[in-house]
Amino acid sequence: MTARRVYLTDLPLEEALSRWIGALRARGLLAPVPAEAVGAAEACGRVTAEAVCAARSVPHYHAAGMDGIAVRAEDTFGASETTPILLSPDRFVTVNTGDAMPEGADAVVMVEEIRDVDGAVEILAPAVPWQHVRSVGEDIIATELLLPSSHLIRAVDVGAMVAAGVAAVMVRRRPRVVLIPTGDEVADAAGPLRPGQVPEFNTAMLAAEVVGWGGRARRHPIVPDDPDLLCAAIEAAIEAATGTANGTGTANGTGTEVGCDLLVVNAGASAGERDHTALVFEKLGEVLVHGVAIRPGKPVILGIVRNRPAIGLPGYPVSAMLTFDLFARPVVYGLLGIVPPERERLRAALVRKVHSTLGVDEFVRVTAGRVGGRMVAAPLGRGAGLVTSLVRADGMLVIPRTSEGIEAGEEVEIELRRPRAAIEGAVLVVGSHDVALDVLADFLHRADPGASLTSAHVGSLGGLLALGRGEAHMAGVHLLDEATGEYNVPYVRQYLPGRPVVLVTLAHREQGLMVQPGNPKRIGSIADLARSEVRFVNRQRGAGTRLLLDYEMRRCGLAPHQICGYDREVYTHMATASAVASGAADAGLGILAAARAMGLEFVPVARERFDLAIPEEHMASPPVRRVLDVLERDEFKAAVAALGGYDLSATGTRIQVAP
Repeated sequence: MTARRVYLTDLPLEEALSRWIGALRARGLLAPVPAEAVGAAEACGRVTAEAVCAARSVPHYHAAGMDGIAVRAEDTFGASETTPILLSPDRFVTVNTGDAMPEGADAVVMVEEIRDVDGAVEILAPAVPWQHVRSVGEDIIATELLLPSSHLIRAVDVGAMVAAGVAAVMVRRRPRVVLIPTGDEVADAAGPLRPGQVPEFNTAMLAAEVVGWGGRARRHPIVPDDPDLLCAAIEAAIEAATGTANGTGTANGTGTEVGCDLLVVNAGASAGERDHTALVFEKLGEVLVHGVAIRPGKPVILGIVRNRPAIGLPGYPVSAMLTFDLFARPVVYGLLGIVPPERERLRAALVRKVHSTLGVDEFVRVTAGRVGGRMVAAPLGRGAGLVTSLVRADGMLVIPRTSEGIEAGEEVEIELRRPRAAIEGAVLVVGSHDVALDVLADFLHRADPGASLTSAHVGSLGGLLALGRGEAHMAGVHLLDEATGEYNVPYVRQYLPGRPVVLVTLAHREQGLMVQPGNPKRIGSIADLARSEVRFVNRQRGAGTRLLLDYEMRRCGLAPHQICGYDREVYTHMATASAVASGAADAGLGILAAARAMGLEFVPVARERFDLAIPEEHMASPPVRRVLDVLERDEFKAAVAALGGYDLSATGTRIQVAP
């Protein structure tokens, strides 16, 4: 197969979904999968394939509902505190809760309402028939409906079935999704990687999603960018589905489940010379949609291959995850015979303006939290390859194709990807990056699994501006004022005028030049950065490290144009260290902990104080108090000190910055 065909469209999302789901239904490819029997006790999370009826009543005998005595109700009529009735031992039986009722007894008198009188009992109040008695079938009657068909079984449902004598239940077989990764550049993530090779992790991520939806995933070995090899791999996956003797999907004597209810090819969906998925789908079946007006994920392919639903996903992880959620999720749930559960939503104020393109539905990952009584949301990086944006995202904001963007401060609706309670308990830290913040986040979550610390790295000045706009609980800052030699206080007064702020010391730390092992360029000071053979990587404008560099450059009489790479910016100390370790730069200014983490050498330049700037009104809030408690813990301090380059003797010290 050598021909190549390009036919990307811009089909609106609703139309693409309608065409896709409609075609599958019309061909019977969304009918619920066959049933299988499983033990009732192991059925949680499965979907019933038929109604479940009780095999026995609950309770299946008349049972005492209280501790006391079982009596005939008529023997107690007329009893009162002034005219008690004395029952001889042959007219009652002592019972405990759950005991079978004795023959002839039809009521229980609570132990609190009787008096012992020499082996007899005195009744102080009359009993009515069936008082404190659980009669046969009070809870469940044999043969009655317990669960309807197409019901997602919960833990309480398991309890009801077991109690009612249901030994096994017919449930939908788990839909089987075959995931085929493609690409000449893709390699096994567990093995060594050469430059130019990309670890194959998308299908692991997608398989985990399938399991969460109630399906079963099978990951195929990587297929090179060859249409004939891809065609063969797809046909083999389909043949495995039809080659079993009993049609259940477990065959070949291997114990490995085979079969395919949904075929997914990852990568090769676009229009490049190595993108063959659409051509292969067309050869083996039909392409229903190629190209949807969404971002990210436009090149997604929806088709039917060998009478199986088939999806071709873009290769970038964010694009793959989004399009898989949009188009595979309804199929898996449809095969189970149920509707995908609605995700929780919340409304929040957007903290930064987000631009968008007309004609495209754009999906923006956001973090969210409650600051000062209002919910705020901050957009994350929008690159289709930023898998960390998926990890950090609290939810998804959809900018409709009729909009060119959303203004800062505008209230938006977010579809959540994390529980709302976790978002409500989050502490938002915006500002400078420090590795100790990652340690702090870990210790905070250990101390309180319901708490979390979300950080955005926008530089120290960006953090103070975010505090001024009410977008964060605290900001990481390390800003040296050249005029006074003081850290942070002058900047807080300048950027947060009229607002009381508390500076809480996280640590004193060493800043210096990170250089490659062995320091081959013999870099010993800031002045050496001006040498023509030295390539530098800088921090972004507004970062405290950038301000420190500019200060040290002025002391040395250096101008920005004299440093090769001064305009090349990264946003974290670890990104700086990575650039040096990878050989993309010879030096970068950062902290000792980052240099050690990447195996670099370190040339000390300055010792600085890194503070958490916290508006006074947030100091008493429970999330912030939890963070301050963790700062005082010896085990936290020891963990940070072990990173290298930190002095934690002043950690937790507070400086009140008056308006």
